[in-house]
Amino acid sequence: MTQLASFQDGTRALATHTLRLGITGMTCASCVAHVEKALLKVPGVTAATVNLATERAEISGGDNLTLAALQQAVTAAGYDSAPVPEDGAVPVTPANNTGNEIRFTIPDWWPVALAAVLSFPLAAPMVGMLFGQHWMLPGWLQLILAAPVQFWLGARFYTAGWRSLKALTGNMDLLVALGTSSAFFLSLYQLVQLGEHAGEHLYFEASAVVITLVLLGKWLEARAKRQTTEAIRALNALRPDRARVRRNGRDEDVALSTIKIGDQVVVRTGERVSVDGVVREGTSHVDESLITGESLPVVKNVGDHVTGGAVNADGLLVIETQAIGAETTLARIIRMVEDAQAAKAPIQRLVDKVSEVFVPVVLVIALLTFLGWSFVTGNWEQAVLNAVAVLVIACPCALGLATPTAIMAGTGVAARYGILIKDAEALERAHAITRVAFDKTGTLTEGRPALAALEPVSINADDMLRLAAVVQQGSDHPLARAVMQAAAEKNINVLAASEVKALPGRGVQAQSDGEILYLGSSRLMQELDVSTSALNNAAIENEKQGRTVSWLAREQNGKRELIGLLAFGDTVKASAKQAVENLHARGVRATLLTGDNRGSAQAVAHALGIDDVRAEVLPEHKAEAIAQLKQGGQIVAMVGDGINDAPALAAADIGIAMSTGTDVAMHAAGITLMRGDPLLVADAIAISQRTYSKIRQNLFWAFIYNIVGIPLAAAGLLNPVIAGAAMAFSSVSVVSNALLLKRWRPASGGK
Repeated sequence: MTQLASFQDGTRALATHTLRLGITGMTCASCVAHVEKALLKVPGVTAATVNLATERAEISGGDNLTLAALQQAVTAAGYDSAPVPEDGAVPVTPANNTGNEIRFTIPDWWPVALAAVLSFPLAAPMVGMLFGQHWMLPGWLQLILAAPVQFWLGARFYTAGWRSLKALTGNMDLLVALGTSSAFFLSLYQLVQLGEHAGEHLYFEASAVVITLVLLGKWLEARAKRQTTEAIRALNALRPDRARVRRNGRDEDVALSTIKIGDQVVVRTGERVSVDGVVREGTSHVDESLITGESLPVVKNVGDHVTGGAVNADGLLVIETQAIGAETTLARIIRMVEDAQAAKAPIQRLVDKVSEVFVPVVLVIALLTFLGWSFVTGNWEQAVLNAVAVLVIACPCALGLATPTAIMAGTGVAARYGILIKDAEALERAHAITRVAFDKTGTLTEGRPALAALEPVSINADDMLRLAAVVQQGSDHPLARAVMQAAAEKNINVLAASEVKALPGRGVQAQSDGEILYLGSSRLMQELDVSTSALNNAAIENEKQGRTVSWLAREQNGKRELIGLLAFGDTVKASAKQAVENLHARGVRATLLTGDNRGSAQAVAHALGIDDVRAEVLPEHKAEAIAQLKQGGQIVAMVGDGINDAPALAAADIGIAMSTGTDVAMHAAGITLMRGDPLLVADAIAISQRTYSKIRQNLFWAFIYNIVGIPLAAAGLLNPVIAGAAMAFSSVSVVSNALLLKRWRPASGGK
């Protein structure tokens, strides 16, 4: 993926070439730091980010950057890698295989179960001693039970630990391998020296149980991590493999990969839409909930846009393909969520610095513990056990998982409700927003004209609307559509018109029921010599509010008279007022930042309860207005949907774009709202605050485990088995805490 940079003179230059790799073999934050260092040493690499939870690396650099060079660097660091497909396609596995072939797979929990079976007889005597029972197994039987756990089921720790040593680094596997090996070989030495009299001097149960607990912890951790990626898997599941295409009058079932732009795709009732396109035939309700978060099906008519992945609820639709593959909305959403989950939050930098020195420091503490206990007490056997406890309880895993798992869970649940967060920095910073600047048109308003006022002179409003609809019924002008929409909402029967004639720059005329009707501007009324004095004050009042004024007149028997005034305005979205109130409830101030006239802006602001209005601001000055709002330490978010909002979106601390607007606005923003609903703004802040809170909680627990546990182990207050259990629990606890984010629900509702 190549990104372009623009300069002030209008030229464009190659900025970065971004590649993605899947990394396997990482077990802790130290692994992440080592892989990042290895990648940064590759010539041409300018930035490298590795995520432990997603097991992915994103590398940026010059256009000469190659996957081969990056993979070679990862291999040299002691890890494995594979390219990540651009479209995020999921390979077929036994779990998602849809063929008729029957496959038998071994469950991934078997090493944990087998280790537990072999370790239980070793651990049982420890429990029995609490009740005065002596179930001690013969030393040779303990050796037979412990050896497979240590060297077969625990082989992964030796393999990964050896690879880290060859790369002159350290990781969690090295700590586990050193600790359990020390306990095992100490026991083996005692067994050889003392034979059957070794008795209480054997610690095979410590090595076996620790490995079992760590394996259990890693299995639970992996299982929990899979749940944090449910959002991606749910989105991937929306991609159908095949589609029905209409060619030469016949419907053919074809592979999705063979569809081209312009193809006519037929979608029957209950089927999933396979491409992005425009409805050419049919009418139906379409369920877009997994894409936009909209809980109710949306009506789709001819000319409406539909998104791949949506479900056709009723009726047959024929859709002209406009986007396929990686260019579809669904593919772009998946990439955006994946990028956000793979990115690092700024708070992660502290963890990265700690993890760089974590393993070496733990090894030094373990060595000092062994030397200290040996010299002070002379009991080198106890010294070994205490050093083992230090090695085992040290947990860089929890540190490495604390932030990314929360980010993954937060961005995933946000995407489910129509809030797409582009990167982790946007998610983290949004929690501190103190002011939100809204564009008006298309953001707080519908962005299309509607009939806002009717002022008749001598007839009632419904009769006046009927006459206006007679004139406008054949026109496609936005104001004409507003009149026809208003007439339809009131179920007004519109008579047929004849001799309809457009009057360029002035209006339109039509003949109906023996009279000529005119609808147009003040200039048209002047040309017709129709007086508007009766409604001049009403016209001035409407124009102050930024509304467009049209006049309706008629001619009968050569006599012309004014019928009334129609005022058109952009209507405020139904949820806009509640959106502003929700922000105020969170202590966030709202500002209306618009290029519209002051009268129109003030009217909208008054209706919504916004007290800070900045109107008649040119697009090039909107960024300056954002800079002014940021003075005094304010954290400012800008909400917009148009090309003219892009500079302000980029200048704000957090840019929030409506997906109903332009692609330019969405590229400039850190957060995209998949529905044009301003209520989602407060929801975006809410999920950011909840996620940031989880990050802080996770980091607290990750640090406290080590800050409290390592000194206790060094002091001889923790035996290796308890240390191993604590170490395994720490990783599981931070991932489980992050998963609580899945219970979040937006205040605006949603599916």
